[in-house]
Amino acid sequence: MPDTGINIVIGGEAGQGLATLGQIMARAVMRAGYHLLVKQDYMSRIRRGHNFFSIRMGAEPVLAVTEAIDILVAMDARTIELHRDRLNPGAVVIAGDSIDTAGLNALRVPLKDLAPKPLFYNVVALGVLGGAVCADVAILEDLLRQTFGKKGDAVVQANIEVVRKAHAWVGEQKYDFSCIAPLPKNAEKRLMLNGNEAIAMGALAAGCNFVSFYPMTPATTVPTALIAKGRSLGLVHDQAEDEIAAINMAIGASYAGAKALVATSGGGFALMVEGVSLAGVSETPLVVVVAQRPGPATGLATRTEQADLNLVLHAGHGEFPRAIFAPGTVEECYYLTHHAFDLAEQYQTPMFVLTDQFLADSYRDVPPFDLDDLPQIAQPLMEAPVPYSRYAVTDDGVSPRVVPGFAEVLVRADSHEHDEQSHMTEDAANRVRQNVKRLDKGNGLMQDVIGPDYYGPDENDEDADLVLLCWGSSLGACLEAAETLNKKAARRVAVLHFSQVYPLREEQFMDRLEAAGQVVAVEGNATAQFARLVARETGFTVTGSVLRFDGRPLSPEYVLKGLESII
Repeated sequence: MPDTGINIVIGGEAGQGLATLGQIMARAVMRAGYHLLVKQDYMSRIRRGHNFFSIRMGAEPVLAVTEAIDILVAMDARTIELHRDRLNPGAVVIAGDSIDTAGLNALRVPLKDLAPKPLFYNVVALGVLGGAVCADVAILEDLLRQTFGKKGDAVVQANIEVVRKAHAWVGEQKYDFSCIAPLPKNAEKRLMLNGNEAIAMGALAAGCNFVSFYPMTPATTVPTALIAKGRSLGLVHDQAEDEIAAINMAIGASYAGAKALVATSGGGFALMVEGVSLAGVSETPLVVVVAQRPGPATGLATRTEQADLNLVLHAGHGEFPRAIFAPGTVEECYYLTHHAFDLAEQYQTPMFVLTDQFLADSYRDVPPFDLDDLPQIAQPLMEAPVPYSRYAVTDDGVSPRVVPGFAEVLVRADSHEHDEQSHMTEDAANRVRQNVKRLDKGNGLMQDVIGPDYYGPDENDEDADLVLLCWGSSLGACLEAAETLNKKAARRVAVLHFSQVYPLREEQFMDRLEAAGQVVAVEGNATAQFARLVARETGFTVTGSVLRFDGRPLSPEYVLKGLESII
């Protein structure tokens, strides 16, 4: 991210229209051709409490959140109190004229003069902010029409008049701030999506036609996005009475031939664990999305963390294969979800997409996805071999799967150990055969492992003085931190990022780790869970770590500060 970028923070109380203001401004930024990363920071309450909405924009792709603020929009006095120390030199504060901004480079906005009533104060802030970053007021007007169009022309026109007045007011003021340089016209069209929306789109691209869930932040927007976009595609959905019912419904739907998804967070997933084992023994395809938030128990319900890797890795009693994906970008949310469906259908075992609140709720600009580049999803058999054995022992462990009603055979499934015809049995030799058969599918999964991405100081770099080992949403912070260190030319720093965290194939990354002068794990948890998994699987011990577990996302500044005492 270049120094020419701008970081905007809009703060205030829940209920002051921050989301509306932030969403419209973010879309205006993208329509103007800039790249962006939008982060929402909200408390687990409907009213009161401090919330804020961050928009980091620039001419080049934005990789991570940043601590420093260039424009602070204060919808209340507490916003200035909480964020004052993060203001960059030369930052501008936009606040109502009733808020004390002494000592700050401020635009003190006469809200009562620019708005007919308090309901429009967030639209005033939109107009002033748009003027401060030199955004075309016509873009703001068009977005207001889209946002309030269903409320009628009178409402739309009232909002447009307010935003015009506020935008014009900025041009009459004298204050010290340089807006971002304009971009060439005809910028490439992009989508503004958050991680959960991209997961939903990837699922639909894979043919997902059933979703069951019990609402739990921050996972709920996966099924709600699926429902909103999937109605016209024949998606069936159910909000179950609890998480246990949700996963069992998904297993039943998959048995009946649906491509099923269930989404939850850590506490809800804990209730689903027995169902995970049911999918394992019945060899039923299933995709489970787990959006991490800080625990234990309710923890910090609207914050972020990467502390559920161990939970998902070991979920379910008994032994059966699985794969766990941890997307680091919105694009990876889309493609890895599609891939998870393919593997679930191909190997008839549960697959997991492990995301977190930061990635789930953060909006990025992404190019439109190319459906033609996606591989075909594996399909169950439409004709059954005769005689048909649902759990026939095969060389690769994958037995013939027929959807009930599509062939003239009886398709059985149950939660017990069974023989090849799905008859319950306690025969010892059969137990060994079936367990080995299920585990043999792991050999196929091992061949399909997506290796980590290596980002070196230069294209021809084979090793580095320092490698930042990371997974999931920590990617952007690590890339920017590495870029900063490489610019200083003090050390050669690389990033090794895992978007699939299980299973692991040593030959895909061990040479990088062994050649590095030093390896430091960067994770959003307190115990370096992924570094410990790497040590368990490969014997390679990571000696240093930068860990964040205060509920906030990793930033380049946080990583660099953590590295000071290590390197």
